Order: sequence, then C-alpha cells, then structure tokens
Amino acid sequence: MNTQRTMASLSLDMDDKWCYLKIHGDPGWEALPTYLPTFVPRVLGFLQSLNDLHITFMIVGQDADREQNHPLLQSLVAAGHEIGNHSYNHESWMHLYHEDQIVDDLVKAEVAIERATRQRPVGFRGPGFSISYNIMQVLAQRGYLYDASTFPTYLGPLARAYYFMTTTLTPEEKAMRRELFGKFKDGLRTNAPYRWRYNGSDLIEIPVTTFPIFKVPIHISYVLYLSLFSKTLALTYFRTALKLCKLSGLEPSILLHPLDFLGVDDNQNELSFFPAMGLKADRKMGVVREALRIMADEFDLVTMQEHALHFAQASTFPILGLR
Repeated sequence: MNTQRTMASLSLDMDDKWCYLKIHGDPGWEALPTYLPTFVPRVLGFLQSLNDLHITFMIVGQDADREQNHPLLQSLVAAGHEIGNHSYNHESWMHLYHEDQIVDDLVKAEVAIERATRQRPVGFRGPGFSISYNIMQVLAQRGYLYDASTFPTYLGPLARAYYFMTTTLTPEEKAMRRELFGKFKDGLRTNAPYRWRYNGSDLIEIPVTTFPIFKVPIHISYVLYLSLFSKTLALTYFRTALKLCKLSGLEPSILLHPLDFLGVDDNQNELSFFPAMGLKADRKMGVVREALRIMADEFDLVTMQEHALHFAQASTFPILGLR
C-alpha cells in the first residue's frame, strides 16, 4: 500500500433477498429466499479483476446461521476480505430495541458469523443505518473496533417516503420503520470519522460518506440510479464528490449493495422497487467498475478494519458522543 496517498474504504452490506422483502413488508420473506449463490461468485470475480481488491462484507447473522451458506461465506474470507456484523435479524427498527434485545441480536450474529467464517467481526453497521446510544454502548462493551452506521444526509425522509409509496405496509409497520434511512437532522452529522468513548472503551465511528457540504448520497446505488439518465452524469457526480472529499481532507468510506451487481436479467422481479433494477447486470457492473477505478485513481482502497486502525492510531482525532 502506498502510504503517501490518502485512504478510502469500501464496504458491502450483504443484505440477502429476504432482507429486502422483510423491510419492504412483502410476503414470503420468512422462507428466506436467497440470491447469494449467484451474487457471491460474481462479486468475488469482479473484485479479483480489479487488481484483487479487498473490501469489507457486512454479513447478516441469520444468513450465517444457514449451513448452505457456509461455503459461500468462507469463500469471502479465503479471498482475503474482511467480515463485519450487519445484525442477526436485519430489522431497521433495531434502534428501538431494549439493551437486552441489542445484546441478544449482536451476540447471535457474532456466534453465527464466527462459526460460518472462522472470523470474529470487529465492525458493525446497523440495518437501514439503524443506530442508537444503546447500540453504541453494547458495541463498545463487546470490544468492537468500529461502527459504520451513521449516514449524514438530509435526504433520508425523502428516501423513506419514496420507499413507503412502493409498499403495502400497515400504519403500524410504517411506524416501526419511521426512521428508516434516518432523519432530516442527520444531515447535520459530521462526514468525518471520530472516536466515541464509553467507560474507557473506544469505538471508531466511520460514517457512510455523503457529498461534502451538500450532504446528498454518493454510495454506488445512487450512482447507478443517476446512470439511468446519463452514465456520464453519474460518474461526473461521483468524481466531483471524491474531488471535494480530497480537497477537504476527508477520507471517504463508500458503500456497496448486492443489487449493485444483480440486474433485471437475474429474474429478481420482486425487487423492482430498488433503484436501477431495470438495468442488466453487465451494464450495472460496468458503471461500478468505472466508479471504483475513479476511487483508485484518487485514494488507496482499503477495508473498513484497515481504515479504522489508521484512524485509531492518529494522534489528533475528535472525540464525540452520540445520543
């Protein structure tokens, strides 16, 4: 790794098909339908083609608990990727859990993930960017190195409104998801990583980076959505955001999803509500490839764990609280 260049981290929330159906309130999710046998070999080949790029995969515990997924998850570790914790139940209302529910969910996920991958996660991202003071407390108590759940954008309520328009959720179900994608005031959160301290325990917070100043999303699913109108526009938008990150001294952390690699030709019709699902997989991966090459031109691309260790060793690093 060229230490003279600025770092940027890449992570992928490995939400399986049932996760999206569950959050969307669609029937049939309880059977745990999956696209992992298609997605995992595809993404591994894709990352290997990019000079053997290593990223962080945030794994859902319930998927790790299924024996049929173990060879797929082990193949991620064998390829040199980091494994993180993305909760056990994948419920975007995790921030409403009581402390004992949080502990139960995190521990079940840890046990399942370590059993499946032989790697204990040291990082966490809440489903739907769900985070709370109690979650942070439990993570610190359990010795996690970092959390990556904050999403500093003003557009959360708009994304949630669009999402609700595509569902048949009851008012009660919508109430449970009332903070899905965050609140308007989340746009006031810092884009920069910081240290959160609890009873002498440190936890590094690495936000999902948004466009500096404007705080609009720049993760790859949004780039793909913009590519529906113009691929050139989408990549220019992404390149400009990264240039501003570099000018402002911000080391970005960019998020991927499985559906960035799956298209209309993969027969995932139930997931048509997700942005850019009308595109074919090859076209989507072409955009993702160009976006990651733009990143690699500006930054050294690392896993979340490497990024967090880099911040943890910094002599001047802000210490903030979260409530």
